[in-house]
Amino acid sequence: NQNAWRRRGSPGKMISMVSVSAAAQDVLIYLVGDSAVHLCVEGVACMTVQELGRSVREALHIPDSAQDAFAFWLCSPLLELQLKPKHQPYKLCRQWQDLLYRFTEASEDNISQDEPCLQYRRNVFFPRTKELQIEDEGVLRLLYEEAKENVLEGRYPCDPEHWLRLGALSCALDLEHGIDIHKAASAIREKKLSSFLPGHVIGSSGGLFSALRGKGGRQAELEQSLLEEYQAVCKSATSNSQSIPTYFLRQYLSTCHTLPYYGCAFFSGEIDKPPQGILQRGGRKTVSVGISLEGVYVIDVKEKHVLLGLRYCELSWDHSYPEGEGDSHILWLEFDGEEAGTPVNKLLKIYSKQAELMNGLIEFCVELRAMGDAAATGTDGELSPSQQPAGLTGTASRMRGGQRGKLRRQSSVVCSRVHSLSTISYVDDGKEIKRLKPKRAASFFSRQPPPPPPAYSAVQVTESLEQG
Repeated sequence: NQNAWRRRGSPGKMISMVSVSAAAQDVLIYLVGDSAVHLCVEGVACMTVQELGRSVREALHIPDSAQDAFAFWLCSPLLELQLKPKHQPYKLCRQWQDLLYRFTEASEDNISQDEPCLQYRRNVFFPRTKELQIEDEGVLRLLYEEAKENVLEGRYPCDPEHWLRLGALSCALDLEHGIDIHKAASAIREKKLSSFLPGHVIGSSGGLFSALRGKGGRQAELEQSLLEEYQAVCKSATSNSQSIPTYFLRQYLSTCHTLPYYGCAFFSGEIDKPPQGILQRGGRKTVSVGISLEGVYVIDVKEKHVLLGLRYCELSWDHSYPEGEGDSHILWLEFDGEEAGTPVNKLLKIYSKQAELMNGLIEFCVELRAMGDAAATGTDGELSPSQQPAGLTGTASRMRGGQRGKLRRQSSVVCSRVHSLSTISYVDDGKEIKRLKPKRAASFFSRQPPPPPPAYSAVQVTESLEQG
């Protein structure tokens, strides 16, 4: 029996072959980027993450003070799972297809061709405050490479001032510090803008006038802005006491820390679109759901902006299982809002086979925060209860104690766009929960009097709720 681990993003490319019958086997543990750790280990079929972690940390010279910054993940284009110290990667690879059937909507053909690679990357339970205390340049660079990939791929949506600064810092790290502006421009052209700026930024038209100027004008404009920001960050580095690379690495990570979803584990799902047109047809929108120690973030995959961002003090949640054939797993997010000036509770339904994983991860993060020790997650990171295939009860998981904060809304890509969501609104009058029906205009096909004031009807928070 053999198992092949394939590199993330390179389907069909064999990179490591492990034979369980051999006394010592070669194993490749991939880092984010183009590098990997090559180990020769015995008994790989029964080796745990904790045992493997010691060898990887030794190979990468990771100090004990930063050992909790990273975890092992099994990753493929279809699914990403962070492993617990007791997990055995080889055995989970053998069960990969079962996990894909359970947690993804992938076709049978895609599942049969998909194989995971073993990655060593940031631990979702590692607090940002501890990350800022890291001094080892090698560890900072590993964190930087992962953050950079997430920015370039659009997984971390950024406002222009953020992606421009992050791109300039990447230039400063990849190019020689303080080189002539003309040499810097030539180097950027050689490496291409896609090495420094998000792909959707480079490919966007930027509006009518940018479209008229053509793609070349857009590229030249971005290149000039990047060069100017590059000069600014290089100038700021001359007055610091750290080594130049360490300074730029810290600046990059500190900028990423301003993004609320930095360090999240991401899941795929769908939400209802608001009804549109005369026929009030909706449909569904694909979203990415980021979950971290700080909160939950629903991101529009196409538009690259946040639809809903909630800290744990601002939300309640639940998970419901399918009740019949064709039904979906649903993650319910409840938060405070307004309808025509009336304070209401709002419910957002996220349809996803990974709702079970999301529910458990939220629950575990809340428990960690309640304990006041978010770092107590064990060597090499923990897998949340959501990511354990067995042992989930599926009971309601709601925030207890305290008053939820009011949701803030702004125009930045990192802030919520509640107005674009199709949610269920209801009020609690202290006796019973009543659903708030939205006001509807009279049909323009008939001349009828204005509709009566909003009516209320009882509601039960179950999967059977329909969009109002």
